[in-house]
Amino acid sequence: MTTSAPESSRIKPSWIETFKVYLEAPTIRMLLLGFSAGLPLLLVLGTLSFRLREAGIDRTTIGYLSWVGLAYAFKWVWAPLVDRLPIPLLTHLMGRRRSWLLLSQCVIAAGLAGMAFNDPRLALQPVVWCALLVAFGSATQDIALDAFRIESAGTERQAALAAAYQTGYRLAMIWAGAGVLWIAARAEVIVPANVTTTYQQGAWATAYLVMAGSMLLGALTVLFSPEPTHRELPPARNMTEWLKSALIDPFADFLRRYRWQAGLILGLIAIYRISDVVMGIMANPFYVDMGYTKDEVAAVTKVFGVVMTLVGAFIGGVLSMRFGVMRVLMLGAVLSAASNLLFAWLGSRGHDLTGLIFVISADNLSSGIASAAFIAYLSSLTNINYSATQYALFSSMMLLLPKWLAGFSGQYVDHFGYSHFFTATAMLGVPVLLLVWLASRVHKA
Repeated sequence: MTTSAPESSRIKPSWIETFKVYLEAPTIRMLLLGFSAGLPLLLVLGTLSFRLREAGIDRTTIGYLSWVGLAYAFKWVWAPLVDRLPIPLLTHLMGRRRSWLLLSQCVIAAGLAGMAFNDPRLALQPVVWCALLVAFGSATQDIALDAFRIESAGTERQAALAAAYQTGYRLAMIWAGAGVLWIAARAEVIVPANVTTTYQQGAWATAYLVMAGSMLLGALTVLFSPEPTHRELPPARNMTEWLKSALIDPFADFLRRYRWQAGLILGLIAIYRISDVVMGIMANPFYVDMGYTKDEVAAVTKVFGVVMTLVGAFIGGVLSMRFGVMRVLMLGAVLSAASNLLFAWLGSRGHDLTGLIFVISADNLSSGIASAAFIAYLSSLTNINYSATQYALFSSMMLLLPKWLAGFSGQYVDHFGYSHFFTATAMLGVPVLLLVWLASRVHKA
């Protein structure tokens, strides 16, 4: 179990010791594995939508295809299998966590290659099936990787590992967002003047094959990483006992350890990121309606914004180690809600590139700080015997309610406007502050 002594009773590390954590082997491994985790997401969501629209696929269909991302919200369903089920031969050779990581990475690479070789103009269904394969492999990788991270270090190192993971994740999103578009653009060939379509299957095939090859970084990291130490559980005598240990015990263990506080903790998990998630759905339509060009949005939000998130993740990891996770969790909740008010201010200024840079800086910095602390907090809640299953449940719960509520965001903007919407999303963060304060009482107990 990854619980530890109350934060107030620990000896604070020096600043030098705090920063040296980022040079340790487990932290560097988590940076590389974070890249492997972040690569598939945009390739089956944002980047894929760009590709399909360029291929002439209608927006309604593209909207339905975004449901591919639900694989990430329901990964807790098969997390018990990843937590307990060995892979024939591979688990014997590599260990439980590394074998599942390598298998899922191979599935992702195969799915991306399939998306490369299938032309959505000729047949959309094969592209969709390959995207589902990538999403399923990616969600499975997340399950195994979260368990790998939690089991690779004690609670005092989890904030640093979370920050390194986020850094790799965000770098991969730059590569899978701006990078894939850059590759596709440079792989295009000159077409005759009478050809009206801008879509070139060969260019997209090249870009997606490069992305599939980029998964090799994660695979090599897994091959050269040690299997984390975990407690061996007694073998099940029959299928009923195995199902109980794999499906029921992880959830029963959490309820048994936290009892009545479990509801409070789960409530905090369910709404901690609600301000960011609900607001984020309307961010891109807001940029368009304010008159920002594609180049401006790409440069400020996809590159500069991601860099600011990395800075925030680093700061969040350092502050969590120095001052404790719960204090930084509260800071992240305050900043995340407050940064939404800046979007309301930006909406009153029209096309203001300097204002956009300022708002994106503040918003992404806040998001990075909050995410680093939140991941460390979730990690501290897990029992190492059920780390994959319990963390998958937590990380799925944090998306379900916000994603559902975000579906109504467009209707809200149509009725009340952007400024009112951004202010309302900031107000959604007020209950989060109360729950963080209450959870901090439980954390110290």
